[in-house]
Amino acid sequence: MHGTSIEVIMNIKLHTPKSLKAGSGMATMKQFLLSLLATTVSIVLTFGTAAIIDNNKKQKEKREIVMMVMYDMYNSLKSVEKGDSLLRQTMELQRQITEDTSKFETLRIQIATLIPTVDFTATTEQIVSSSIETINTVGNVLFTENVAKFYQVRERYKEFVCDSIQNAILKEAPAASLKGILSFEYWFYALMSGSCRIDMQHLYTQCKEMMDVSDQQIAVYKEARLRMEKEGSGAATADDSRSEKILDLQKKIEEGRKKLKLE
Repeated sequence: MHGTSIEVIMNIKLHTPKSLKAGSGMATMKQFLLSLLATTVSIVLTFGTAAIIDNNKKQKEKREIVMMVMYDMYNSLKSVEKGDSLLRQTMELQRQITEDTSKFETLRIQIATLIPTVDFTATTEQIVSSSIETINTVGNVLFTENVAKFYQVRERYKEFVCDSIQNAILKEAPAASLKGILSFEYWFYALMSGSCRIDMQHLYTQCKEMMDVSDQQIAVYKEARLRMEKEGSGAATADDSRSEKILDLQKKIEEGRKKLKLE
């Protein structure tokens, strides 16, 4: 700030007419004032433009962070909604087996495919929770708190629904018997899943409202992200092709083994 003051004084000195220094009257005073005004306007425009550019940059960064977080919350919520639906489907199949036990052999296979699983990416969560710079850029403490709560509920869902049910199934092997599959308490996990889903939906909606983000904007952002991911999926496609070849080769080996009667 001291340096700026010196520059202003120097500009004024440089633009001060010699005739004013000699005291030549009113016309010279007017010329001096115009020169001073021009210098002042120039300084204001320089610093004002820099401030506008800096503010626009911060607003853009803020919007990018907010959209990244909202997109992650959207995907997380969709995963929980899917898991919630799978548990309700499982309970419906349990009910069908109670009404007709002859369906046990067929439906227990279906039940085995309906175990809810999630693979949440923690990158966005870590960026928001561990970076003071990110929090300052967003500039909304309540939004940051809500996002933190959302991720806490998400972790609770993963631990007490997905991980817990998988561990219980591995331990109890409910699909091994009619009694086992009808005694397995899917209802407990379904209630826990529903509770997490409701909490996450509430926090997600609040975050959208306080940051003025619409469903349409999230959809546009989603499409852009999917395009980027698709463009970078060449290596994954190659891996899929390699896997298919390996499975096809194994199939031929199994067919040859049957012909040799080695089964």
